Amino acid sequence: QVQLVESGGGSVQSGGSLRLSCVISGDTRSSHCMGWFRQAPGKEREGVAIIDNDDTTAYADSVKGRFTISQGDAKNTLFLQMNRLEPEDTAMYYCAAYQGSLSCSWSLPRSYLYDYWGQGTQVTVSS
Repeated sequence: QVQLVESGGGSVQSGGSLRLSCVISGDTRSSHCMGWFRQAPGKEREGVAIIDNDDTTAYADSVKGRFTISQGDAKNTLFLQMNRLEPEDTAMYYCAAYQGSLSCSWSLPRSYLYDYWGQGTQVTVSS
């Protein structure tokens, strides 16, 4: 079992920054990939960024160069630094853990693979 708790969301103006955090507890060693996903009202959940146990990362094209995913040394905290935020980034952001064996980069657009989810943190960007 893995428990995930996100924080750090809020309301910012276009061009601003936010840093999301996800505290990970439980059986963290069995998580092969950690990811950030988001869902805007009326839209499907989409992958934002993932990171594996070797700190290899992958990003959605829409956030490349603006967002950075990282994890703490003990692998019990996940971060998402979001810069140059745009109104299109407005969504509920979720932290998730995948315990399978498929490639993490392959899992980015496949949220259904992820085994554990946090409750989400809201990000709102105004123009």
